[in-house]
Amino acid sequence: MLSLAYWVHDLSPFLIEFGGGFGLRYYGLAYLLGFVAAGWLLRRYARAGRSLLPPEQIIDFMMAMVLGVLVGGRLGYFFFYETELVRQNPLTLFRVWEGGMASHGGFIGVAAAVAWFARTRRIPFWHVGDLIASTAAAGLLFGRVANFINGELWGKLATVPWAVIFENTGGGPDPRHPSQLYQAALEGALLLAFMQWRFWRSRVVLERPGRLAGEFLLGYAGLRMIGEIFREPDAGVTLLLGLSRGTFYSIFLAAAGLWLIFRPSPPLAGLAAGVQNIRPPSRPAK
Repeated sequence: MLSLAYWVHDLSPFLIEFGGGFGLRYYGLAYLLGFVAAGWLLRRYARAGRSLLPPEQIIDFMMAMVLGVLVGGRLGYFFFYETELVRQNPLTLFRVWEGGMASHGGFIGVAAAVAWFARTRRIPFWHVGDLIASTAAAGLLFGRVANFINGELWGKLATVPWAVIFENTGGGPDPRHPSQLYQAALEGALLLAFMQWRFWRSRVVLERPGRLAGEFLLGYAGLRMIGEIFREPDAGVTLLLGLSRGTFYSIFLAAAGLWLIFRPSPPLAGLAAGVQNIRPPSRPAK
C-alpha cells in the first residue's frame, strides 16, 4: 500500500515529561477530565432538583467511582484479555505504570461501587445508576482521544484519506483507520449527547428508574460493536466465536441494557418539584 500521502503518528504520550519515562500522561489526564466532567454534571443535576444525591456527597460519590473504574478496569483487562499473563505472574496486576484497562471491567467496577454507595447512603440504587450512566460517556470520550494520542488500539488497514500510519507505536508501515477517534465520536460524543438529551428532556429518571442506565448499556454496546468493525483485534488475543473480545463482551452489556429497559420499575418518589414538572419533548402535529 502507498503510504507517502498519509500522516505518520508521532504524538508524545506525555503532556509534560520530566525524564526517565516519568511525567504527566494524556491518558491519566483523560481519566481526570472524565471524573471532573461527571462531577460537574452531577452538581448541575442537584442544583436543578433532578437528583437525590446531595451536593455535599458528590465528592464522596466520585471517589467511589474512581475506585470502581480503576479496580474494575484493571482486573477486567487481565481477566478478559490477558488471562494467561496473570496465570504466569499474578504480580502483573499491580504494575499499574505499565498500563492496561478494559472498559467492560470498568463498568462492573462502577456497578459494584454504585451498589455500595447507594446502600450506605440510603439512596435508591437504580437512581444512582441512572445518574452515573448519564455522565459516563464523557470519560469514554476523553479516554479514546488519549488512546489515539498514545498511538494504541489502532484500526485495520485502510486507504481512506484520513488514515494514519502508526509505525512508531507498532502498527506497521501501512495506513490504518484511526479507530480510536471513531470510538471517541461514537461511544463518547454521540452517546453523551443522547444521554444528556434523555436526562434533561424526559421524565425517565422519575418514572422509570434504571431505564436510563439500560439505554446507556445498550447504546454503548451497539456503538462499540460498530467501532470494532474498524479496529484491529489485539495481538495475541484469540477471537471468541469468531468475534473480537470487545464485540463478544458487548453482547452481554446489550442483554443487560435490554433487561433494564423492559423490566417493570415503579416511579421514583422524593425528587424535587423541578423533576415533577418535566414535560416530555413536544411532537409535531401530523
